[in-house]
Amino acid sequence: MNGLVWAAPAAVGAALALLAIWGSLRFLRRRRLIADIPTSKAEGVFIGFVELKGTAESGSPLTSHLAEEACVHYAWSVEEHWSHTYTETYTDSDGKTKTRLKTDSGWKTLAGDGEMIAFYVADETGAVRVDPAGAKMEVLEIFSETCRPGDPLYYAKGPAEAVMYSTHERRFHEEGIPLGTALYVVGQARERDDVVAPEIAASPDAPMFLISTRTEAEVGSGMTGWAWFLGILAILLAAGGALMSASDNPDAAPWAIAGGAAGALAAWVVGWIWTAYNSLVNLRQRTRQAASLVDVELKRRADLIPNLVAAVEGLRGHERETQEEVAELRAQAGATRPGVSGPDPRALLPGLRAVVERYPELRAQEAFQALQEGLTETEQRLALARSYFNDIATFYNTRLERVPDRFLAALGAMKPAPLIAAAGFERAPVVVKC
Repeated sequence: MNGLVWAAPAAVGAALALLAIWGSLRFLRRRRLIADIPTSKAEGVFIGFVELKGTAESGSPLTSHLAEEACVHYAWSVEEHWSHTYTETYTDSDGKTKTRLKTDSGWKTLAGDGEMIAFYVADETGAVRVDPAGAKMEVLEIFSETCRPGDPLYYAKGPAEAVMYSTHERRFHEEGIPLGTALYVVGQARERDDVVAPEIAASPDAPMFLISTRTEAEVGSGMTGWAWFLGILAILLAAGGALMSASDNPDAAPWAIAGGAAGALAAWVVGWIWTAYNSLVNLRQRTRQAASLVDVELKRRADLIPNLVAAVEGLRGHERETQEEVAELRAQAGATRPGVSGPDPRALLPGLRAVVERYPELRAQEAFQALQEGLTETEQRLALARSYFNDIATFYNTRLERVPDRFLAALGAMKPAPLIAAAGFERAPVVVKC
């Protein structure tokens, strides 16, 4: 009978241990994920899972309710303290009915709200739009104050009504992301609907979507801490469950504890192997994707630049012809002197009007400037794509050399990815001749 009594708690302990192992491995998987993603520059954000660092910016920011600070996200609350003393009737150990005074107290939320808007994460190269809906937000405390009715804040930002049994003490709290706050963003980049540019937004296919005011190192350290905590907790829970199952046999208790702990540790190790191997596979796929991004930018350069050059050459030729026609008309007009018989200058007006109508709004100088900007942007995007590939390939190659990852990589016959060297890059730039 005792065995049945302890069977349920032991099963619960084993189930909780498995749940803790799952949580530990989940945090480890996310820690490896952010460690294996190179930080992209805003101008070099490509479609896919990305990591970005910069400051929060917006042309039309929100104004927070309590701090009245320009923000891209804020959430506020007003709580009021209450305390209630009453007489409680109870039965003591001798079966006698007695009474006593008891006081309950706490905080009750009176009001609260918040807002968020799409904003930009900006760095020295540009800015990327971020839609925060669905993201895990790690924000800053921007307002915190406790006051009584004598303080103007008490009614200015809080409701006039009081809670039952109020002590007339209110707590005002607000958190958010003010403009200019340094952010660390990890999420899925997609093509925007309104313009040809990427944006980071929630995606069901993304492993995570995080907007944090902490640094990457702080986020990673927190994940590592939770992974260790849950792993140790799993071993303790498994050992405790095993101890309960061996309650009928005290002599077997030490072996049961050791067996439970060893079982939890073995399950964690198996889960870690599975997690680490899958992370290597994902890193290899992201390396291949980064290589394809370089090819995409090369194709863009090969397609764009000749068309730009052809357009500028055509515009330059058209402007040269137009200037020649205008010069001929000017010469004909100058050949007719006042009081001297000859062609009527007014007869030149239809031809001049036709030339003006054909004259393009763009000038060759402006077109050349646009060409130069297009060339510069294309080469910058290509350089960023190469840099991103080299960064993520370096992460991948480093993983393949580390112990114990190198043994897992051998199971999948994973090979290092060659880096792109400037001197050995065979795909030469397109030659521009104007």
